Parts: sequence; structure tokens; C-alpha cells
Amino acid sequence: MDTEAAEIRVLDAAATLFNERGVQAVGMDAIRTASGVSLKRLYQAYPSKSDLLEAVLRRRDEVVNAGVERYVAGGADPRARVLAVFDFLADWFAEPAFRGCVFINTYGEMGGISENVAAVARGHKLGLRTRLAELLAETDLPPAAGEALAAQLALLANGAMATAAITGARDTAQQAKAAAGLLLDAAGV
Repeated sequence: MDTEAAEIRVLDAAATLFNERGVQAVGMDAIRTASGVSLKRLYQAYPSKSDLLEAVLRRRDEVVNAGVERYVAGGADPRARVLAVFDFLADWFAEPAFRGCVFINTYGEMGGISENVAAVARGHKLGLRTRLAELLAETDLPPAAGEALAAQLALLANGAMATAAITGARDTAQQAKAAAGLLLDAAGV
């Protein structure tokens, strides 16, 4: 197995195990077993569990952002593009493996003890808010109003993630989308 294939297998295994069990409950040996990659090769690619976790989070950031962009691209106007973010969430929440947002979950476990992990999680969350602000910049809203509305919409999205994970209610994205629609209406978007 070449180095790239081994790293992909490790990242896939780690992402699955972290999602299912949490970060602290998963040891490098479990990742080795699940990936089929030797412990030596695993540590060559990722010298520490923290390094591996950062790589898993950065990869997930790319996957989530690409997914959001696929949904946003289908929107006919800025309002539809903003609301498409909540459609992305609805489909994600319906996935059998959904156990919440890996960034929220990981920050809850590791944010206080790993500044690098906290920075990646924070960056992802700020990225959603920034993307919403970019979409709102396509409207007639003044920049400050768009930024404020983006912050409110990001709170709705993150709240829906946490609620869906904790309660198992998969309709939270639709509820958040309805609330987002009301906020957009109030802003004249």
C-alpha cells in the first residue's frame, strides 16, 4: 500500500471511530486495527493523535464546505442560496451515521486542552458565518446588517446541529430553515 492510500485509510478509520465513540475514547491502536495500517506507518504519517485529529478535522472542513457549495449553487437568488444551507443540514441529519457536528463534538472534548484543535473548530464555525455573510452581500442589505444577519443564521444552523444530535429529532434543520426565512423576511431579503 502506498503512502497516500495508507493516509486515506487512516483518515477514514479515524473519522469513523471519532464520530462513533468520541476522540478521547479512541486510541491509536484502534485506528491502526480499523485502517489496516501498521502502527509504525501510522505514526510516520501522524506523529501524535492530535496531529491525526487536526488532519481529520481539516479534511472534514473541506468535505462540509464542498457539500454546502453544491447546495448553494442550486439557489436561484441570494435568499434561496442562504436557505440551501439548511437543506444541506437536513440531508446530513438524515444520514444514518449522523452523530452531530464533529467540530462541536471535538471542541467539547478537546477544545480546552488542544489549542490547535480549538483553532480548527473555531475556523470552521467562523467559515460558515463568513460564507453566509458572502451570500447576504449579494443582496441590498448594508454590510453591517448582512454581517449581523449572517451571525444569527450561523447560530440557527449550529443550534440545529446540536439539537439534532442530542434529541435525535431530524426535523431541526427544517425548523431552523423556517426561522431563517423569518429572519430573511424581517431583513427584507
